[in-house]
Parts: sequence; C-alpha cells; structure tokens
Amino acid sequence: MRFDIVTLFPSFIKDAFSYGVIGRAIKNRKIELETWDPRKFSDDPYGRIDDRPYGGGPGMIMQARPLIKSIEAAERKSKSPYVVSMCPKGKLFNHKKAQEFASKPHLILICGRYEGIDQRVLDKKVHEECSIGDYVLSGGEIPALIIIEAVSRFVPGVLGDPDSTTDESFSNGLLEYPQFTRPESDDYGEVPDVLLSGDHKKILQWRLKQSMLKTYRSRPDLLDQRELTEEESTLLEEIISEEKE
Repeated sequence: MRFDIVTLFPSFIKDAFSYGVIGRAIKNRKIELETWDPRKFSDDPYGRIDDRPYGGGPGMIMQARPLIKSIEAAERKSKSPYVVSMCPKGKLFNHKKAQEFASKPHLILICGRYEGIDQRVLDKKVHEECSIGDYVLSGGEIPALIIIEAVSRFVPGVLGDPDSTTDESFSNGLLEYPQFTRPESDDYGEVPDVLLSGDHKKILQWRLKQSMLKTYRSRPDLLDQRELTEEESTLLEEIISEEKE
C-alpha cells in the first residue's frame, strides 16, 4: 500500500515513522510513504502558499494551485489514488473507516494549516474529508499520522501476527478485555484465576463479559448500535444488575 502526504512539514511525518511497526513496514517495503511540500509547487519566488480569505475573516487560507499541483504529482504514482483531506468538518475516522481505507492501494492525505484550504481544492481533487474527532488542531499532520498508523495495521505483512487486528478494541464492535502477563502474583495484584485455569471455554466467556463490561462503562453507545446475541444479552443483564449493587 502507498501513502502520499501533502504537508508543509515533511520531516514531521518522516521522523514519526522512523520507528516501530510503521518504520519496519517501510523498511520491509510492505508500505510506501512519500511527502510532498506545496511550497515547492508555488509560483511565488519566496514559496508562499497562503493568502487572505475573500469576504474577510481571520487568518490565512492555503492557496489552491500549490496544493493541486502537489496532489497531481502524488497522483502520478499510481493508477488509482484516493485523496483524503484532514478536516474537522469531515466524516469521523473510526475502525470501520480504517478498514475501508486499507482496501485502497493508494491514499493521498492532505494536511491543511492556518484557517483551512481553498474550497476549489476540495471541489476538484478531494474524494473525502476526514476528521479524527470533534475538536480543532493546528494542522492536519497529527490526524494523518493517526490514519496511517491505523490503516497500516490492516495491510498484510505489517503486523507480525495477522490475528492481532481481529481480537482488539472495536474489531467486533466491543472494547477489548483486560490483558495480563507474568508474574501471576506480585505487590500490584493477582492474575484472575480463570486465565490460569486452561479452560478455554471459560476464558472466552470471561473475556466476552469483561469486554462488555468495559464497553458498558466507557462506550455504552457501542452497545446501543450492536445487535446482541442471546449470550451477550444475558451477560449485559448480569452486568447492569451487578453495577447497581
């Protein structure tokens, strides 16, 4: 899979992915990543890429031409680019959206700055605007990093264990159950007996209940959206009763 990032701060992106899972994936050629600086496509001798908004208002707007030229340069890297602009007005990025983006072989991510980007960029080149939450940041670089990190996890060969994405928060519509490792007991607490029992059926039941408990406490909206199985409905009734005690 290929990622192209249009940004005024290329080193911000490159430095962040010099380490960890994504760094290894780039080194092993599981994913490709390239940055494009709009300043290099500016007609201004000083590389200026912003100007005041028509109609008045605070701040500056990123100009259309340098951004569109940057996008077009990135588009030439494949036959099927999909262009996404980082924007708080966009569709909310989540687990499902990460899976959707992972099905596309080439993503171009636009990182806005200042008060935003000229609407003509969105009209002419952008397939989708995407937001990471109901708040505003100084630029689109951090949202782009988040999207690349989340999407890359679904690219074959990026994670050492291909099952890693199937047993974590949101993969089945619930938050993940608690995890423990050695030692079994220390000054900070004990590992639940069921996890040491070797009874895989009981372990699965415990994990499901713990997932539902965590979801009930932290993200009850996910349960409202979920069509519960008979087992899950029974567990949820138990959880609600226990929480009231």
